[in-house]
Amino acid sequence: MLSQLTKAMKAEGIPDAVIRTFSHYYGLLESGEKGMMPDSEIVPPSKDNLVSYDDIKDKAKAELLKSTVVIKLNGGLGTSMGLCRAKSLLPVKGNMNFLDIITRQVLTLRSQTGYDILLLLMNSFVTDADSLNYLSKYPDLAKQDLPLSFIQNKFPRVRQDNLKIFEADNKDKIWNPPGHGDLYAAISNNNLLDRLIDRGYRYAFVSNSDNLGATVDTAIPAYMEANGVQFLMEVCERSQIDKKGGHLCEDKRGQLMLREVAQCPPEDLDKFQDIGLYQHFNTNNLWIDLKALQWMLISGEGMLALPLIINPKVVDDTPVYQLETAMGAAISVFNNSKALVVPRQRFAPVKKTNDLLTIWSDLYELNDQYQLILKRGLSVVPKIELDERYYSGLEQMQSRFTAVPSLYACKELKIEGDVSFGDEVVCEGRVHIKASQPTLIKNRFLTGEISY
Repeated sequence: MLSQLTKAMKAEGIPDAVIRTFSHYYGLLESGEKGMMPDSEIVPPSKDNLVSYDDIKDKAKAELLKSTVVIKLNGGLGTSMGLCRAKSLLPVKGNMNFLDIITRQVLTLRSQTGYDILLLLMNSFVTDADSLNYLSKYPDLAKQDLPLSFIQNKFPRVRQDNLKIFEADNKDKIWNPPGHGDLYAAISNNNLLDRLIDRGYRYAFVSNSDNLGATVDTAIPAYMEANGVQFLMEVCERSQIDKKGGHLCEDKRGQLMLREVAQCPPEDLDKFQDIGLYQHFNTNNLWIDLKALQWMLISGEGMLALPLIINPKVVDDTPVYQLETAMGAAISVFNNSKALVVPRQRFAPVKKTNDLLTIWSDLYELNDQYQLILKRGLSVVPKIELDERYYSGLEQMQSRFTAVPSLYACKELKIEGDVSFGDEVVCEGRVHIKASQPTLIKNRFLTGEISY
């Protein structure tokens, strides 16, 4: 069965190192591996593995900009918001989308520092053309001497019933992105990693393109350089809204690890969600020593074996497995890896439309470096719950928020029903709106419970 799968990968032109990586994970699946990380094998991280951002934030070294490459994971589609194109093309602040803001951050850094900061996008085979076409409006960006993007690899989907390749008339359905853990293989394709190192790049700052809180901070590679750290993960303290997401832990030998919910046995779910026990989550802002990565790939013959995530899906009524890995899981394979506890402001992702509303609103502003920051006086964003019947897609949001209400003084916003907003609406404190019929609100001050 494996030969059928590898034959399909070779026919698709997938590199040999990626085929070996898939074969390794497929062997685990075939042997009965569940990809689980039971609570009996892990403990919360020790203090020695945690670094406070407050202890390093004043030790920035601007000259490290010339040896740091900025990598944005840009392979996702905005399907959860009704889009069928790159999620980074979503409008997020005024008339700017994620790619506009990311690009302006880099170009501004280049202008202000004189260093040619390198930007790379890890695109998927479905986002590359859209993203590069859009970025052609920034000719200065293309002046860098390495390609603006590299492509994430793909794995074949595997049928659950017989572990054979999933076949479909639509050939695209045969393949799945192998998770962002593929970063390490993808960046070594076409000798990109070697070319980065040859040009003097030592550190990579990797983050999701939908997290505008993730900006370059040279205090972090300065800490890595001074302490011989090969891999650093930015983490935040978990709150109740984070309890279902992955958390930081370590094994009984003291090696840091990342556990995703898909790796948690059902009987351990209560402990997984115990934010008092496992207190930190991965922001997916990672800092990597490129020379250490190069050596690990050489010694592994092009493969960096990460903990497997077996993701069950149903495609065209057929149960399949997607074999995936998380890039943050590499914290368990690098020497002297650390977790840096950072302020929540460095984690401002847009996963759902409620996140999008916070960015649209007056809670956030762009500074002169195009960094997305909370407005003065704010340290947290309000909890927002939107009725998914009316606010789950981008078009629904745009039609119902022709003007965005002020949320600066809002502690919590919950909307039930079909509510649209016009000019001059201010929400203060805890606001709960219930509408039994389509309702337009404008020129109103809102607080407490309101019914229409």
